[in-house]
Amino acid sequence: MKFENRVYPNREQMKGFFEASNDDGPIFMVNLLKFKEKAEYKDGRETNLSGYEAYSIYAKIIEKHLKEIGGELILKSKVTRMTIGKVEELWDAVAIVKWPSKKVMGDNMMPSDPVLLEGYQHREAGLAGQLNIESVDMDTTN
Repeated sequence: MKFENRVYPNREQMKGFFEASNDDGPIFMVNLLKFKEKAEYKDGRETNLSGYEAYSIYAKIIEKHLKEIGGELILKSKVTRMTIGKVEELWDAVAIVKWPSKKVMGDNMMPSDPVLLEGYQHREAGLAGQLNIESVDMDTTN
């Protein structure tokens, strides 16, 4: 199995996200996160933050925002080892986020809120890449 960590989805993935028909109820995003050793900000600011520390600033902002829009952070946890299967390198963390719907998530992908925009700067600075897996409750789908 080949995989490629990314910070943002490509055009085809975005198109698929918005074209998919399941927008009735909540969706869950499973995030497999890989952090940079040292945070790197696009604006060139100096920092002593690790990638994890920079991403943690974003995580606090987005967790508060999720509560305000009816979503929630279900799980955040450090990856400790691969129990079944094999990959060349493990991710650093797993986060599962519940969004009220695909529409709400889509509306929040390109934020205009200054607090969220600042949060995204920390996300970009700290995140080396991720796999973002869209899922829905198996008991509510066919």
